[in-house]
Amino acid sequence: MKKAIFIIGAALFFLASCNDGGTVAGVTTVDSTSIKKEEKDQRNKATALASIDGFQKLDANVVLKDADASIVDYSDGGMAPVKGLDSNKAMLSQYLGALDHVKGSNLMAISDGDVVMIYGEWEGKFKSDFMGMKTAGKSYKFKDVDIFKFNDAGKIVEHRSVQNSQTVMAQMGITPPKQ
Repeated sequence: MKKAIFIIGAALFFLASCNDGGTVAGVTTVDSTSIKKEEKDQRNKATALASIDGFQKLDANVVLKDADASIVDYSDGGMAPVKGLDSNKAMLSQYLGALDHVKGSNLMAISDGDVVMIYGEWEGKFKSDFMGMKTAGKSYKFKDVDIFKFNDAGKIVEHRSVQNSQTVMAQMGITPPKQ
């Protein structure tokens, strides 16, 4: 009888100490969903930063290396969204082809699962005109937040940019095209 009580007591002690976020013999246990979220955050943050690095290298293929075929770029909302990987690659290649000496500084990435935001201070120079706007030789400097949305596979499905396009255009002496 004493043996049965001891076994039942030991089993109850073991069950009481084995709960999510609890401790077992002084060691804190971790919920597996928090590990998965942390891994997902880190993966998505690294992917977004790699995309930003591609922008600084003026390489549309690197920028969109981890983009889903259905990606939608909403930009800063001043133009119609660009839908699909091929359309985004064409638009981005044209834009990056007009730039020179692009540099992002004070980059800060914040991740919340499927969304990563990257703040940065950007500067660069247009080496050629862009979309009918006379920009050659003019420099720009602005602050921006790029917002990337990811699917479960870790592919970028949306991009948004929070910047003041009017500031950039004013620095270049450009009147924005009418929409």
